[in-house]
Amino acid sequence: MAEIKDLVGKTITEIKNDEYEIIFTCEDGKQYKMYHAQDCCEYVTVEGIVGDLNDLIGTPILKAEEVISQDENPEGVKVDEWQESFTWTFYKFATIKGYVDIRWYGESNGYYSESVDFILLGVDYEY
Repeated sequence: MAEIKDLVGKTITEIKNDEYEIIFTCEDGKQYKMYHAQDCCEYVTVEGIVGDLNDLIGTPILKAEEVISQDENPEGVKVDEWQESFTWTFYKFATIKGYVDIRWYGESNGYYSESVDFILLGVDYEY
């Protein structure tokens, strides 16, 4: 299974994104997909992007890390009362051109995964 740190040193040539997945295409032809395989009672989406994704294109990735928080919400973010479980997953990237943080939010009844999957397309199994 691929890990986000696998992008360090790679040069991204294209990024396709929507609220459910982000696909990174690298100069070496490899494609990495960040997504969540939705199940019954859960909801995981890209909640926001801070920075410009274009800053990740054309120069090597210097930093790629994942930070997960299940304890507290970022300041100013409202969580619905009925939620039993939530997970914030932050992906922090840097190149010589700038920094980008991708914020994923997952919620569920507590019995389902709220994690974000990161796979190498064509190699790793997609759920």
